[in-house]
Amino acid sequence: MLHKVKLQTGKHAQMLDITAQIEGFIKQEKVETGMVLVYCPHTTAAITINENADPDVVHDILMRLDEMYPWNHPGDHHGEGNSAAHLKASVIGASELIPIAEGRLVLGTWQGIFFCEFDGPRQRHFYIKIIRK
Repeated sequence: MLHKVKLQTGKHAQMLDITAQIEGFIKQEKVETGMVLVYCPHTTAAITINENADPDVVHDILMRLDEMYPWNHPGDHHGEGNSAAHLKASVIGASELIPIAEGRLVLGTWQGIFFCEFDGPRQRHFYIKIIRK
């Protein structure tokens, strides 16, 4: 089953921890072993895995992405003016594939799964596909 999850972002750039939502679908489907695919269908948003224990990590990631891809660049041609958001989404990526073992996501101690907004605030969605073994 493919799950579509809607969310509202509240800032121009932010990383929302979606780990608990994904775990909820794993429990709901009673999956013990397999994989879960988390996919973002937006060209100015992304999915990533990173530290979810210290919020300063998220701050630093967003800050460094802004340094590498500033919002206003004199060379940009894209008419919507959001080329930086497209670049950030391409660098981070549209999906993550995570193993499931013993009914749980196989993540490191400090890891979480994030929906990354780079052109908000907006109404967004992402997909969760659980693949049973």
